[in-house]
Amino acid sequence: MITTDFTIDQLLLTTTQAAQALGISRTTIYKLITNGELTTTHIGRSTRISLAELHRFVARLDAQSSPPPPGKSSAPAHRGRRTSRAQPAGQPSLFVVEAPAADDDKPE
Repeated sequence: MITTDFTIDQLLLTTTQAAQALGISRTTIYKLITNGELTTTHIGRSTRISLAELHRFVARLDAQSSPPPPGKSSAPAHRGRRTSRAQPAGQPSLFVVEAPAADDDKPE
């Protein structure tokens, strides 16, 4: 059984308490804060995370991992080995190869 040092009635949790509530490390909590995925409240020098913010965070995670609607598949269309050397959309190419212009082949 997991024991906690806070109650569900608390409105604001320390980073350690929030980590315990989510079942993650305190370091991960700070990464989520830095990335803007968790919003904090500051009281003096203390950082607190509202219970409502934790609920919103979990709801966003649930929405991201929900299954696609019927008829829509998130699986790739082809599961075999990729034979094309085309660059996936949104990824920069390591090398840029330009074809020579038609006029460049003629000697001067």
